Amino acid sequence: MKKKVVVLMLSASLCILSVTGCGNSQGVGDAGTAVSEEVSESPAADAAEEAAATEEAKEPEEDDQAKADKVAGLIDAIYVQERTDETDSLCAEAKKAWDELTDAQKEMVEGENADPDYFGKDTGDASKDDPLNADNIGDNEILVASFGTSFNESRTEDISGVEKAIQAAFPDWGVRRAFTAQIIINHVQARDGEKIDNMDQALERAVNNKVKNLIIQPTHLMHGAEYDELNEALDKYRSNFESVSVAEPLLGEVGKDATVVNDDKKAVAEAVVKEATEKAGFKSIEEADSDGTAFVLMGHGTAHVAKVSYSQMATQMKDLGYKNVFIGTVEGEPEETACESVIEAVKAAGYKKVILRPLMVVAGDHANNDMAGDEEDSWKSMFTASGAFDKVDCQIEGLGRIKTIQDLYVSHTKAAAENVDTGAASAKNTEKSSLADGKYEAQFKTDSSMFHINEAKDGKGELTVKNGEMTIHITLTSKNIEKLFPGSAADAAKDGAELLKPTTDKVEYSDGTTEEVYGFDVPVPYLDKEFDLALIGKKGVWYDHKVSVSCEG
Repeated sequence: MKKKVVVLMLSASLCILSVTGCGNSQGVGDAGTAVSEEVSESPAADAAEEAAATEEAKEPEEDDQAKADKVAGLIDAIYVQERTDETDSLCAEAKKAWDELTDAQKEMVEGENADPDYFGKDTGDASKDDPLNADNIGDNEILVASFGTSFNESRTEDISGVEKAIQAAFPDWGVRRAFTAQIIINHVQARDGEKIDNMDQALERAVNNKVKNLIIQPTHLMHGAEYDELNEALDKYRSNFESVSVAEPLLGEVGKDATVVNDDKKAVAEAVVKEATEKAGFKSIEEADSDGTAFVLMGHGTAHVAKVSYSQMATQMKDLGYKNVFIGTVEGEPEETACESVIEAVKAAGYKKVILRPLMVVAGDHANNDMAGDEEDSWKSMFTASGAFDKVDCQIEGLGRIKTIQDLYVSHTKAAAENVDTGAASAKNTEKSSLADGKYEAQFKTDSSMFHINEAKDGKGELTVKNGEMTIHITLTSKNIEKLFPGSAADAAKDGAELLKPTTDKVEYSDGTTEEVYGFDVPVPYLDKEFDLALIGKKGVWYDHKVSVSCEG
């Protein structure tokens, strides 16, 4: 466009020269030549030159997007729940590609699961965390299994807090870590270079280190899907250890309906409410109630049958007189725990101030984003948008950093340790009991939440002693376990193995309902020490288990 202006100016100059007669012919000729060259350029040439300039401007922008897209693709490739042979190299490549981006290019990263926060969000100092994946474990190991979190501060305060408490209580045991979420393991490894074992890696580490006695302490809240998957992973390795015991998750046994509470749920309710009220500046939950302040504890939620645990926690709060404490879940499972339902419940109760806090072991992504985030679908935003409350605050702290919660996990680990013989047990653990002939009430313990005594029997069976031989009759929870074998699963599958066949037992629950389930008469080789008992269910697969029987006599 500037060239057209030059042409007009030169044309005007020539006109002036012609009129005045100034200058020689050579000068005029030179000027005329210049004018001829400029005027000869067509509008099409101008357009082509402008298009070329536009393309030059586009090329860097397109190159920026291509680099950002490469990083997004690498993030999506490691945002998976299965570890492969390529995981380590993909994590390293993704971080290298991210570090090579400019700040502007980093903002352009967007994929199916990728965004700038994957590498760019500051979640605390990862160097403060210990992944607990060292070898030289020793004969006895406690494996602390967690879902995991990519939030460094929460991993250090919440998960590591529980691990350190257990290590302090068991100074002679090796305490190690496993995460069940490979997506989180990959995130931490790619971003921070910290490698955390998944369940298979941790169990293989224990086998390679020749661990004899293994206790697994889940930091999961309940007997949900993650807890079940943990036990399934363990089944492949049980035969490699002399003894294996799986401790209870935080809330203990589930129970059949919303009315069932227990000491674990009570302890958790009291601990989190005390922490929340003190953090908010109140001396008690009653003082907060008088101030018109309600506490909403947000759990994850699940479609698993264990979701009744959230309803039970709501019952526990009522039983403790915490009328201004409400239970919600991100997933809205159970239905009454959905955000919209909780908002209506708090509003109907007349509270004008709300404090949101996670009912989760870690204050990770759900706490920081789903609960306290600025997006319009976060709980903080939805409570605020309802217009029903004068004030909505958040406390972003996981349960794992509360000392009472840590102590509860330690007590669960100690209970599991009672089933483990570390070579220091008394003589009664290595010899048959000398109980007199007769019938006794005895405690029957197993290493799995999937295999246990019917709740109507309170974990107990009838022990019969005759001529020094002991047999315990156990009543199970259903008819899903079809046969038992006093020994290993490998031996149970052999031809000629003498399998224990079920009896049909009728149980009556506390609400008056009855049910027919299977029971078994199990030989007891000795008291107060674990022995092998294999089972087979409807899928036709034998599984190894460790059980023990104790009796006061």
